[in-house]
Amino acid sequence: MTAKGSVPRGTLPFVVALVGLAALATLTFGEAVHARASAQARAELGGKPQHWGDADAPHRSPTASVIVLGFANRGDRPNAVNRWRARIGARTALRLASTGTTVTVVCCGGAVRGVRPESDLLAAALRANGWLGEIRYDRESVSTWENIVNARKLLGDQAMIALCSNGLHAAKARAYLRRQDPQLARRLVPADDYRLGEMILLKPVFASVGLWKLAAARRVSRGTRPSGA
Repeated sequence: MTAKGSVPRGTLPFVVALVGLAALATLTFGEAVHARASAQARAELGGKPQHWGDADAPHRSPTASVIVLGFANRGDRPNAVNRWRARIGARTALRLASTGTTVTVVCCGGAVRGVRPESDLLAAALRANGWLGEIRYDRESVSTWENIVNARKLLGDQAMIALCSNGLHAAKARAYLRRQDPQLARRLVPADDYRLGEMILLKPVFASVGLWKLAAARRVSRGTRPSGA
């Protein structure tokens, strides 16, 4: 018999188990949403010709632009999210380069919350992840919409374009590119954006926010700049 006001025996293990299950469910949700977003991108884009735009010049090497989207960064070093996006950009660029493709990386983002542009921080992280090739910089954009606007100015006639961020944010960026330039969007190819367990603690947050923002972006009429992008 328990004393008045005391906790019943066995309550603590039950609470611990409940908290553990909730945490596991949250982490599983984050992984599942990002895995699904990556799979959808591959299904949507993966069947396209790898040398898009080069059909009239078979002697040319395939070309690609890998666009890495910046994230708000207060310090003078890349934060965890920008390092994540840089890893995605680096492995996408290296994978394309390994097939003989000539790759240019475009880093996007101005100094939104810090003294250094996000693009410069991304570039430093890309170098740290083994990318030694060409990098171009958009040091002015302050939103995802502007990332796409300004990145388009830095593109050449590359046959392929990969947008690099977490899967849901990249999907939103692809939607923006389709609004801004449907013809250019035909060159999109998937990025290597998903790794099991990568950034596992942050994935649930980005899954929740990403689903909401992606749904909002898709509700915006074609050709209209979304608010709060």
